[in-house]
Amino acid sequence: MSKRPELSRAQFEALHSGLVIPAHPLALTADRQLDEQSQRALSRYYMAAGAGGIAVGVHSTQFEIREPQHNLFETVLRMASEEVDRAKLDRPFMKVAGICGPTEQAIAEADTAIGLGYDAGLLSMGGLNAYSEAQILERTARIAEKMPVIGFYLQPSVGGKIYSFDFWKEFARIPGIVAIKMAPFNRYQTIDVARAVCYSPRRDEIALYTGNDDNIVNDLLTVYKFQVDGQTVEKRIVGGLLGHWAVWTRKAVELLEEIKAVRDNASLDREWLTRNIAVTETNAAFFDPAHSFAGCIPGIHEVLRRQGLMKGTWCLNPHEELSPGQAEEIDRMYRDYPELNDDAFVKQHLAAWLS
Repeated sequence: MSKRPELSRAQFEALHSGLVIPAHPLALTADRQLDEQSQRALSRYYMAAGAGGIAVGVHSTQFEIREPQHNLFETVLRMASEEVDRAKLDRPFMKVAGICGPTEQAIAEADTAIGLGYDAGLLSMGGLNAYSEAQILERTARIAEKMPVIGFYLQPSVGGKIYSFDFWKEFARIPGIVAIKMAPFNRYQTIDVARAVCYSPRRDEIALYTGNDDNIVNDLLTVYKFQVDGQTVEKRIVGGLLGHWAVWTRKAVELLEEIKAVRDNASLDREWLTRNIAVTETNAAFFDPAHSFAGCIPGIHEVLRRQGLMKGTWCLNPHEELSPGQAEEIDRMYRDYPELNDDAFVKQHLAAWLS
């Protein structure tokens, strides 16, 4: 068995300091073919915006890329990897590959990602409700033997399921787990993961990331504190791996830097609570919880279309489109929270990214 490639020291430190990692969308033409120009422009946008990584082949990239009639998984991973390599960034950057499916499929996807130079795999547990917790742990360990793994607690409403505290405690003990993205959209379950990691002897090797689009700012400001064997152990959610951060990314980077500057203050300005609501409201417009998240991918596309980064909101699944009233809600976000969009930044650089 080949030895698992490890993160560089600079990547490890950046991951634990906290990064903005957007979930990379899939750009299509009107006939639902890959739009290579826009796809590459998106990768360039995220790097120019200051993101610390990109996650490709994840939910926002559309799971249908794996279906034989599309066969785009390797293609989109390769294109993003090429753009990152071409950029020759002077800062640590994480190429994260989305990995999903039953164990053998996940192993094959990990092999593809490793071959394309990816640094870590975001290992989805979605669609595996027939697997026991023990089977999920075994699957995770097999992928983590091959490459660094970012665990993923997915909310039940979009295909995930609830896992026990003991599951997460065992999960955190697996060598090769470098981070966990928590996206149960539930405070109780988020606390379970944070506490389980604090109980793990590997707690200093695992970075916590938010995927809770309904609570981004508060997640990033909170210190989790638990009693473990008579000792006080603290852990933070340091960054985000988010579909929400696939849009208005420059502002997301500025937000995280601002949070890093204030999060150790003993007396935090209560204005942060209000800002959390503003970010959550924009997420509601993009991600469409009003219609059980049916329009979450087209909602991301619509913002990028308005900015010129995508040509339309088309998805591989023709039934996936904006929900009734969703475009009007996005209009309202532009009106109500103009400080949160990065349209001026995109306009300034768009021609270069599309060239």
